[in-house]
Amino acid sequence: MRLTFLAAVASAALATTGVALGDSSDASPIYGVKLPEGYRQWQFIAPAVEAPPLDELRVVVGNDKAIKAYQAKTLPFPDGTVLVKLAWKRVQSTEFEPASIPGAATTVQVMVKDSKKYAATGGWGFGRFINGKPADEAQHQTCFACHQARVQNHDYVFTRLAF
Repeated sequence: MRLTFLAAVASAALATTGVALGDSSDASPIYGVKLPEGYRQWQFIAPAVEAPPLDELRVVVGNDKAIKAYQAKTLPFPDGTVLVKLAWKRVQSTEFEPASIPGAATTVQVMVKDSKKYAATGGWGFGRFINGKPADEAQHQTCFACHQARVQNHDYVFTRLAF
C-alpha cells in the first residue's frame, strides 16, 4: 500500500512540476524524486565547502523557477522550483597548495517544491543520489528533519544566491 501511495504522489508531482518524478528504481524512496533531465546545464546559485568529516566541495544549481525566485527574493519558493546540489570530495591541488579542487563525486541531492504533494515536509520532496542511484530510505529520512531544524524561516532552503 505504501508503494502505491508513493507512486500516486510521484505521478501527480510530475504533472504539476514538470520534473522527472516516478516510482521506478531510479526514484528516491519516500518522495519519488528523480534526477532532473539536463540539471548539469542549469544556472549556478552558490558554492559551498563542507567541513570534515564530509570534507566536500559543493555547487548548487537551479531550474528557471528557482533562479527567478532567488532574483526576486520570493519566499516561499513557488511550486515547480527545483534545486540540485552536486558534491565532490575536497582534494588539495597539486599545482597550487592553498587551493582545493574536486575529487571523487560523492552525491547529487535534489529538492522539488510542490506544496500540495509534499505538504507534510514543508512543500519539498527530496532525493539523494550516489553514482546516479537513489540512496537508501534511512538517508532520505534525515533530509527534512535537518532542513526543518535549521532553515524553516527560509522555506527550508539552506542555500542563498551568491551573486
